[in-house]
Amino acid sequence: MTELKVGDRIPDFQGKDQNGKEITNKQFANKKLVIYFYPKDNTPACTNQACSLRDSYQALQKEGYSILGVSMDNEKAHTRFIEKFSLPFPLIADTERKMIDAFKVWGLKKFMGREYDGIHRTTFIVNEKGIITHIIEKPKTKIHGEEILNLE
Repeated sequence: MTELKVGDRIPDFQGKDQNGKEITNKQFANKKLVIYFYPKDNTPACTNQACSLRDSYQALQKEGYSILGVSMDNEKAHTRFIEKFSLPFPLIADTERKMIDAFKVWGLKKFMGREYDGIHRTTFIVNEKGIITHIIEKPKTKIHGEEILNLE
C-alpha cells in the first residue's frame, strides 16, 4: 500500500507521545528505528503486535533499535494501553493523521465484506542514516518482534 520503498529516506515527522512529549525524526539521527503503524489500541491484533514488540524489546535494543508505535488514538488511550500491557516504548497519538499521511499508510481496507478507509498495518525498519531498509506490509502480529529480529 505504501508508496515509500526500501532505500527511501523516511519523511520528516513530529508527533506527541502518550505523555504529550514532542517526538521528531531528528531525535533518531544516527540510531536505528522500528516505526510501526497500527489501527487501534486494545484490539486483538494490535495488542498481539504491541506485546510481541514488548517481549522482543530487549533483543531489539541490543541490536540498536528504538521503537515507535503510531495510531490515531489519543494520548489518553495510548497511556491506558501502555499501562495495561506494560509497553516499554512510546506511542504517538497521530489524531490529525500527519504521520500516517506522510508515510502513506492510509487507504481503502476490506473487512468482512465491508470497505472503509483506515490505517494499513505497516512497519518500517530504518537505519542510522534515516533510510528505510525493510518494509513489512503485513506483519505477523503474534511474532512481530521475532519477525524484525530475523530480517538481517
